[in-house]
Amino acid sequence: MNDLLNKEPVKRVEKFITEFDSSLKILKLNTTARTATDAANSLKCEVGAIIKSLLFKADNNFFICLIAGDRRCSLNKLKKILSIKDVAMANADEVKTNTGFSIGGVAPIAHIKKLDILIDKSLSRFKNIYAAAGHPNCVFKINYEKLIKITNGTEKEISE
Repeated sequence: MNDLLNKEPVKRVEKFITEFDSSLKILKLNTTARTATDAANSLKCEVGAIIKSLLFKADNNFFICLIAGDRRCSLNKLKKILSIKDVAMANADEVKTNTGFSIGGVAPIAHIKKLDILIDKSLSRFKNIYAAAGHPNCVFKINYEKLIKITNGTEKEISE
């Protein structure tokens, strides 16, 4: 487990969060955080306090939606907000190619390609929220205001 923190995707997240705020740290879990429910069980917190980083595509454009673990991303809301006709979840290869992370460890930051980020306002319910940090067993804790700043994301109501 100790070598987890030396994996390239985790190092990339660690560098990004440390440069943003040296008080932010990666937490290594003994159990998986591959799903929001797994992460909440591992961290002993509400499922909604887990940030799901989901990659979507519209035409040939990719973007990330950050959604509370107890919510679903609304494709209809995304279509209206972005004024597009069709939007779909990216597949595993597209996730890896655009973010540099594998599904289950997609961080909301430190992507290998520049991606627009939409942040669901429902995450603001929590004092602290947790995001994947490049590996299914690694997360970091952050508050909502810092999440907006570190991601340069746009707040929207995109969940149902």
